Amino acid sequence: MDITDAISKMTIEEKASLTTGKDFWQTRNIDRLGVPSLFLSDGPHGLRKQAAKADRIGLNASVPATCFPTASAVANTWNPDIVRQMGEALGKEAASMNVQVLLGPGINIKRNPLCGRNFEYYSEDPYLAGKLAASCIQGIQSRNVSACVKHFAANNQEERRMVIDTIVDERTLREIYLTAFEIAVKEGRTRSIMASYNMLNGTHAAENHHLLVDILRKEWGFNGVVVSDWGGDCNRIPSIQCGLDLEMPVNAGISDVEIVNAVRSGNLDEAVLDASVRRIIELGRNTAAAEHFDFDKKAHHRLARKIAAEAVVLLKNENNILPLKESARTVFIGDFVKNPRYQGAGSSMVNATKIDTAYDMISDIPGVTYAKGYERHGKRNMNLFREACICAGKADTVVLYMGLDEMSEVEGLDRRTLALPENQTELLAEIAKVNKNIVVVLACGCVVEMPWIDSVRAVVHGYLHGQAGAGAVVDILYGRENPSGKLAETYPLQYSDIPSSSNFPGKEVSVEYREGLYVGYRYFTTAGKKVLFPFGYGLSYTTFKYGNISVSKNGVVFTITNTGSRAGAETAQLYVGKADSLLFRPVRELKGFSKVFLEPGETKEIQIEFDDKTFRYFNTVSDKWEIEPGVYRIEIGASCTDIRLTAGYTVAGTEAPQLYERGELQSYYTADVLHVGDAEFEKLLGYKPVEPRWDCTKKLEYNDTLSQLFYAKGTMGRFGFHGMQFAYKFFKLIRNTMMVNTFDMSLFHMPFWGIVRMSGGVIDFPMLDGIMEMVNGKFFRGLGIFIKAKKAKSKRDKQREAAHE
Repeated sequence: MDITDAISKMTIEEKASLTTGKDFWQTRNIDRLGVPSLFLSDGPHGLRKQAAKADRIGLNASVPATCFPTASAVANTWNPDIVRQMGEALGKEAASMNVQVLLGPGINIKRNPLCGRNFEYYSEDPYLAGKLAASCIQGIQSRNVSACVKHFAANNQEERRMVIDTIVDERTLREIYLTAFEIAVKEGRTRSIMASYNMLNGTHAAENHHLLVDILRKEWGFNGVVVSDWGGDCNRIPSIQCGLDLEMPVNAGISDVEIVNAVRSGNLDEAVLDASVRRIIELGRNTAAAEHFDFDKKAHHRLARKIAAEAVVLLKNENNILPLKESARTVFIGDFVKNPRYQGAGSSMVNATKIDTAYDMISDIPGVTYAKGYERHGKRNMNLFREACICAGKADTVVLYMGLDEMSEVEGLDRRTLALPENQTELLAEIAKVNKNIVVVLACGCVVEMPWIDSVRAVVHGYLHGQAGAGAVVDILYGRENPSGKLAETYPLQYSDIPSSSNFPGKEVSVEYREGLYVGYRYFTTAGKKVLFPFGYGLSYTTFKYGNISVSKNGVVFTITNTGSRAGAETAQLYVGKADSLLFRPVRELKGFSKVFLEPGETKEIQIEFDDKTFRYFNTVSDKWEIEPGVYRIEIGASCTDIRLTAGYTVAGTEAPQLYERGELQSYYTADVLHVGDAEFEKLLGYKPVEPRWDCTKKLEYNDTLSQLFYAKGTMGRFGFHGMQFAYKFFKLIRNTMMVNTFDMSLFHMPFWGIVRMSGGVIDFPMLDGIMEMVNGKFFRGLGIFIKAKKAKSKRDKQREAAHE
């Protein structure tokens, strides 16, 4: 098919139709011109192609697929090669199910550990996230399936995610929140990218010219398809003008009409529409060669287990209590032993082809017993407590599985605390009274506080390890595998230590990123603040020695020797810093890494090359990347705080204008960013940010949410709010989890414009105008507008149906 010729033969209506969904997951097709429909599917760590009624939050079943470890686990491997293998497997499964676009990976930065969707994201560090994402993308697209990197950009909280305005300075935006996407685009060569729901510095990401045009298209040279998050395109004409090509899901032609009218009135250049149509057709052509065959379920299950084994992080191993001896009397305690937590909840939820359990993996080991210990969802059960303590008292070693339940880590909801459920920590305290040899296995995809850590001998974190991960964890416990996972995020001593803790989540209009560059380890290492476990940390059953460092213009060369008695893997990490910088900057930043597998006594020479990101910073005066001249500190570490080798290296740099006056940004120069004042933050931004609180005296508008009906001027609006509250409490009372989750994740924080975008075309914007009038106190005027708009819409729908016939 000649794309230029096909576009020239299309009507404006046909062109417009290609830029919106046909249904919940498919794009439109034009059979007379040979333009096929594309099928898009969730799938950051496994395909979620729904066989029955479609939904976005993971409530309805999907076709069985391999559930690989989630991104938070995969990141702990620090192994781009194995991530590429996972991507290839995902691509195979997508092709087997006739899926052309896989919605993943997710690469948003873990700004705050309470973000409910952190399990879907790689890291607090953009370089690590970007490199792993690039490998995953390359793997997926090697099977002629398109990856769709998400969520672009600065989407770092779930609460009010469709309307929250992320206020972040340009340097921080570029260096922290966009670098991973830049690597995904330039190195991964992703064919599509998903715009996020949130606003960024006053404009929705889906229609943000600076983000989508200046940076993505012009600076990075991206020529693929930009797709909206589902129901996330609130203004179709501004968004398509900014190069958002595809709006999903279906909206019964509402956007088609907007686009056609805009072209005919001159408000939208038809060439802009043609460019979007071309990119969508090219995406279809690039994915048309995918081979449709059944995938090897057993092989993919084995790969999932292999990845999970590399992702397990050994956090503590006092007196080498691990690995366990099979001859010892060991009791495994915890509901997660029989019913594993292996994935999060929401749109990434996979219907696994097979689920391994720790219980099955230990059933053949002599001397091993089991006790449930606690109720999974937090309810106290003293009978279970007593049974577990009796078993613990008779055992040589206790292996206690602890973690979070399914609804603690879920799309649409942020966590409220870093703590584990009280019934689990209380059980731990009771077990410690009868047995001191306790090994804790954590089952969750996120950071948790561990005030109990001195009560246990060992801690193993399996993260959300996918369908085969239970066996991988048991292999680690018994020494069949040597742990090599390294943390991709920092574990603080307490939540209040987190630099964004006083600015998360944004509750009303905006969320202010006052901490600037100081995210995760960048803050803790620069401020000299103690942590529980640092970024890059992870123990092994063997030991490693670093030596012989040399630095050249090409990078760093050094050696690593396995000085222990077991074969094992070590991840060496390259950090770069500049002590005499005229800028404020973190004391060290990750600029490279290498994972090496070594036999006992073996030595290997490692080279980590410098790249275009090694020494750069973004200068907001010159509006480009610059390099500060001078001597840089080159560090090789086993973690961000365990630096084994150090050298200096002089860089010529670029001639760049001065960026800051130290006296004006003292908090940033000293990394004292827990409570940055208004004046200093405004100086960093370069402007006065929007008022973060609602103005409850104003009428409700499109971008306000259904939860704000509480402040509505009209009785109908307040009645609607109390009706939602009543329904929510009723569903909680009868324990209808599906409906409670729907309210929590979707309805309360749905903006009014979202009613149109997520209604499947039942309601259009003229009808919404009537609703807005009613909730704002003009009931009868609004009712009249609504009825008139509904009649007009019905007439248009009949005309469109007749035209299709």
